[in-house]
Amino acid sequence: MNTRRHFLRSLGVGLTLLTFPASLRSEKSKQAKPNILLFTADDLHCNSLECFGGKVQGLTPNLNHFASEGMRFKRAHVTVAICAPSRGVLASGLYGHNSGMMGFMKTEKNIPTVMEATRKTGYLTGILGKVSHSTPKEDYQWDFEHDYRELGAGRNPEKYYNYCKEFFETCRQANKPFYFMVNSHDPHRPFHIPGKPLKGASEPTRTYSPEDITVPVFLPDLPDVRKELSYYYNSVRRCDDTFGKTMQALKESSFADNTLVMFLSDNGLAVPFAKANVYLNSTLTPWIVRWPKIVKPDSIDTENFISGIDFFPTVLEAIGQPNPGGLDGTSFIPLLKGQKQQGRDKVFTQIDWKIGGRATPMRCIQTAQFGYIYNAWSNGEFAYRNNNEGMTMNAMNEAAKTDSDVAERINMYRYRVPEELYELEKDPGCLHNLIDNPSNNNVLNEMRKELQGWMEKTNDPLLEAYLKRESTDEFEAAYNKAFATKPGKKRAKKKKTSKTQPLFQGNIK
Repeated sequence: MNTRRHFLRSLGVGLTLLTFPASLRSEKSKQAKPNILLFTADDLHCNSLECFGGKVQGLTPNLNHFASEGMRFKRAHVTVAICAPSRGVLASGLYGHNSGMMGFMKTEKNIPTVMEATRKTGYLTGILGKVSHSTPKEDYQWDFEHDYRELGAGRNPEKYYNYCKEFFETCRQANKPFYFMVNSHDPHRPFHIPGKPLKGASEPTRTYSPEDITVPVFLPDLPDVRKELSYYYNSVRRCDDTFGKTMQALKESSFADNTLVMFLSDNGLAVPFAKANVYLNSTLTPWIVRWPKIVKPDSIDTENFISGIDFFPTVLEAIGQPNPGGLDGTSFIPLLKGQKQQGRDKVFTQIDWKIGGRATPMRCIQTAQFGYIYNAWSNGEFAYRNNNEGMTMNAMNEAAKTDSDVAERINMYRYRVPEELYELEKDPGCLHNLIDNPSNNNVLNEMRKELQGWMEKTNDPLLEAYLKRESTDEFEAAYNKAFATKPGKKRAKKKKTSKTQPLFQGNIK
């Protein structure tokens, strides 16, 4: 029997789904501590949403309504644009090199996490979907959990609704507040093809054709790109359906007025130049917060940068618990209350290991105007790939046979250059690298200095290599020292006659 079922029985809650009588639906929560509900989308492009400027009409009605009840952050970013490490940052308030979660790995460090901190304060902890990717410690057991198959491949809104109802009733009978992480598997690949849902998944309440959608500025507008993106938008709509059913269950539970709800995506769209990179469209996330009586409805923060690194300290302040110290993030509760807050003029993001293959360390600093990227792996020889290319990259490869602009774009994606600089206000798609433009030298040097300062402050293992980037031999030695062994993996015993195989080989250009 599922261990979560034992937990429910221990609280006297039956295994059959419980319903809420009308008296309970109208009853206001007497808890002093706010409940916390974090809803994450999987691979959702921020600018897809209508409430964030999306052009596809009628795509996200539930999120549009939710945005009207809360605050939208126009400069919100995840810290790592890959599922598991992104969620590791949310849970720990630490950059991956400080938590040990620099890719698809658990932490082996004794660090505080949001689920442990809330439980310690008397909260019940629950999770739907993405359980392994959202649980930093191997031995942590949620009080309530249901994963992929139980949720119709993480793509069945009605199943989410039923499990939400069950969890809320559990908390009501236990008379405890909750930390509840609800993770949609939409719009992660495979995208929804009309009439062909994954086993157990639902059809979205609306589907789209290639003519209905808009192509992001960082992709070429090709027929097969449009076709695949129409499937993506189908999945976005089903994500919105799931969010709507989650909010329905919360409203029916009587907890809504005392629940801080946050919505965001763990990273950008799963296509080239977005997910698993550090571009603007890789990390920009549609972060929406509703907190009755605290957050002003239908408000928009267009100035301040917030990041996934700030989630844990924000939750701690919301529930009245002290910051344990040593966290890399900072609570943005003042912003939720409409107050000013210093230090919100930039954001730092990173990539270390993807789901497979060697390390591809990237570092980025973004301000309102510029974005500077350092690609430590780029040497003109190694070709970057990930598992998010699909029909879109196939279409680009075909077009590149006769279109030199597309061919150049593919070459940039595969090989990059060590440094990139973009004027984001004019070029949000990061199409025009300004790194060799002398008129930007002052900006470039300032951003290099800022990035170096962040690397020093956070003990980034890439720092030594960054400082020696102009010297080929010294750089290679420093790079291999930092990334020769993947954290969390046991080192294989070497035979006495073997030699260490460096991850980085070839000249630096």
